[in-house]
Amino acid sequence: MGKKTPLWLIAVAAAVSLTASCLSREPAESRVVRVTDGDTVEMDSGVTVRYIGIDTPETSRKVSGQWVPAEDPFGQEAKSANEELVMGKKVRLEYDLEKKDKYGRTLAYIFVEGEGRREIFVQAELLRKGLAYLYTFPPNVKYVDVLMQAQAAAKQERAGMWAETLEIPGKEAANYLGQRKFVIGKVRKARRTEKVIFLEMEGLAAVIFTKDLWFFEKEDVDPLRDYSQKTITVFGLIKSYRGKTEIIVNHPWQIEVLD
Repeated sequence: MGKKTPLWLIAVAAAVSLTASCLSREPAESRVVRVTDGDTVEMDSGVTVRYIGIDTPETSRKVSGQWVPAEDPFGQEAKSANEELVMGKKVRLEYDLEKKDKYGRTLAYIFVEGEGRREIFVQAELLRKGLAYLYTFPPNVKYVDVLMQAQAAAKQERAGMWAETLEIPGKEAANYLGQRKFVIGKVRKARRTEKVIFLEMEGLAAVIFTKDLWFFEKEDVDPLRDYSQKTITVFGLIKSYRGKTEIIVNHPWQIEVLD
């Protein structure tokens, strides 16, 4: 007998699909003619669309001015899932407050017709499959709660990337540059500048830009008060900046207090 799907997960899946039918004040339709990767597509209008609210593992990256294949785990799986959802299909684009990114790509939420003519919210579906991560940037946060529900379902079910072992200690973070991990450590020092809050752990700094603090305020979280001297896990893409290893934190879901 197969594994019974929890009722709460059915409810989340229904919300992902049904919510889409209620979305939009400014829709536009176009056909997808090329899927670049898990979160970027090209339309028959000639427009390149970058999905709002998610980030998927890379299939290629620019090195010394040239694009080369990337070996990010689940990159090809994310691209294939995106192709299955939208390739060659007419999709509905919905915009948020900012319509272009710094590369000139159109930023949009993507909806496609599924079974029973019910719309599928593509970003939420990729999150639910565990093939994307929540990636929020104000002011484009219209559906952050829906996307968080989809990601929570994937984590609970250990779908896709969430089935992998992602936890590492902070002192090993520098060995995983360019990878997304849950980094565990004690916040030994928390400090704030005009633009940034730093949560300094052994081997890693969690960096919160003050422009993103409204997310934390919404959850009644003060990073300096609530994370200082606490053992936490911080999730995100591990980077090196000016010789220091760090993770950029855009949303409080990325940090969990362990004690």
